[in-house]
Amino acid sequence: MAAYDAICFDLDATLCESTQDPATLLESTFERAGYEPFCTPADLRTVVPDLPTAETDREFYEHLFTAVADRAGVDTDVAPALAAEYLAVQDPTAVDFRPGAKAALEHARDRSRVGLGLITNGGRKTQTRKLQALGIADAFDVRVFTDPSAGIHPKPSAAPFEHALTDLSVAPDAAIHVGDSLHADIAGANAMGLDSAWLDPGREGATGEHEPTYELASLEAFETIV
Repeated sequence: MAAYDAICFDLDATLCESTQDPATLLESTFERAGYEPFCTPADLRTVVPDLPTAETDREFYEHLFTAVADRAGVDTDVAPALAAEYLAVQDPTAVDFRPGAKAALEHARDRSRVGLGLITNGGRKTQTRKLQALGIADAFDVRVFTDPSAGIHPKPSAAPFEHALTDLSVAPDAAIHVGDSLHADIAGANAMGLDSAWLDPGREGATGEHEPTYELASLEAFETIV
């Protein structure tokens, strides 16, 4: 077990998960927009690492549906309507803790010498609603949200990690970041010199070239590494 001055967590698919069924959510999106479905939730996840930086949630989903439409050979003009309907049926407050997440946060608070950080690839408004629904809006000493207009681009950009470490007054080699994305969380943390803990999302194809310091089947095992 290692001792760290600061412990940082990702939010989506790490500390929490949506209680809305992804397939039903996508089906409703296509139905409301008046288009025949041409992708699956897995298709959406596949294109995320290749998307350009978005300034807003709406722009992110426009990029997302543009990419999957292009791969499916569908006119990409459908993207704005699909993005709007997806956001209309998506409920940020419909979230629940992943197994072991509440206990992991409490353990991290006890074990961190300096502070607890949140580094999430999401906008402040949407992500704060999730934190409030979970009852952990005030659980972190530092919360870093995606804000390209302020120079905070999504992970794996160094910016959100730098921002968190600066506010915590902690050196990279004295901190660890926990997340579910090899592309965003692990690659970003590794590049910054933080230790990294990869929470296996249990999805097919969830492998990559980025090697985490630790691998966790669930956050119930978090106490074994910190």
